[in-house]
Amino acid sequence: MKIEPYQLNVPQDVLDDLQARLRRTRWPQSFPEQGWDYGTNTEYMRELVDYWMSDFDWRKQEAHINQYEHFKAQQDDIGVHFMHIRGRGPEPTPLLMLHGYPWSWATFLRIIPMLVDPESYGGRAEDSFSLVIPSLCGFCLSDQVPRTAFGFQDHPAVYRSIMRELGHERYGLYGGDWGGIITFPYGHQFPQDLIGIHLNYMGQRMRDERPDDERDDHNLVRGFGLKNAPIRPRDPESLKFWKAAEEFWIAQSGYSHVNMTCPQSFAHLVADSPVGAAAWIVEKYQQWSDWEGHFEEVFSKDDLLTNIMLYWVNNTFGTAIRIYYESHHHPWSVRPGNRIEVPTGILSFPKDIVPLLKSRAEQYYNVVRFRDMQRGGHFGIFEAAEDYAQELREFFAELRTEQQAAVGSGSDGAGG
Repeated sequence: MKIEPYQLNVPQDVLDDLQARLRRTRWPQSFPEQGWDYGTNTEYMRELVDYWMSDFDWRKQEAHINQYEHFKAQQDDIGVHFMHIRGRGPEPTPLLMLHGYPWSWATFLRIIPMLVDPESYGGRAEDSFSLVIPSLCGFCLSDQVPRTAFGFQDHPAVYRSIMRELGHERYGLYGGDWGGIITFPYGHQFPQDLIGIHLNYMGQRMRDERPDDERDDHNLVRGFGLKNAPIRPRDPESLKFWKAAEEFWIAQSGYSHVNMTCPQSFAHLVADSPVGAAAWIVEKYQQWSDWEGHFEEVFSKDDLLTNIMLYWVNNTFGTAIRIYYESHHHPWSVRPGNRIEVPTGILSFPKDIVPLLKSRAEQYYNVVRFRDMQRGGHFGIFEAAEDYAQELREFFAELRTEQQAAVGSGSDGAGG
């Protein structure tokens, strides 16, 4: 693997072209009464685009991003951007952090200082982390994967190579959204690498939850993509998950069906229209957070536009969504009962798109810590950054204590 320093410096002609496209926006017909019920609210998008053109300072955001060390890794035909941020404690715990879609590692910018320098935020220096934060393959500042059949199960090997090249043989793993889904193959493929796993999204793509026959079985979630549809459970708690998944996939998952079935058709739209791309993303921040009509109380316009820009400047809206297509058409699963034994911590946020249930998570992970949060949604690591930082510090501090005790008693403490 070849790794070189990288600095984010968007050419001015790209920014000038963006401004020209924003000025030429052709707005759809709309009426005020529709609110957000039909998708992204047009009045709000006009407000956001006015801010984008007049007040948003990309160079300021760029300078903030560049305070951290960035690199570009090349492994075979895959180019991956990542940040490597060293902790300020005596022995920082290496932590690989994986984001999702339609967010990016910009969603971690709020929590990064709290993890790298916990002492400045009321924590202990010995609980600091050294962070490795990639743009997922094909996302944001990483390159398009130049081949087919590269599904979520193929991601771990790439990020593992980066960690080893950086000298991190053992490390923690955090995942949210697609990052959370990727922890599943990661924990099965490379458990010996992982100190612990922490996630706030597990996904619903486990094929061992459905039978191989009867594609028209009424017990399967409708509109789910039958290769991945979980079968209706009998126990009340699991049925709560099943009904929430069914409601989500019928009422809110149009974006996912597009991504799974015709990503390149959609790529033509978002490659040419920054407003179209932004509207596609902003809807999810409004819909999936715990703040809905008041989501700007958590996600400022600068936060939203910085995330959008990371896709726009490298033209990766279309390449990112290929993870849906490839994972849907090239599924990956394990046999029922084959559980990840790496110690796992989970935060469940009440307004996430589907609930995380401890009983269900324990079928797939060795859950040693599970917390139901009082507030927060799908972007919990940003919405509740202070609480999440404290959770990560406590979770990995417990694992370090246990490992030290195991080593002291003569065990190698490797686990997994």
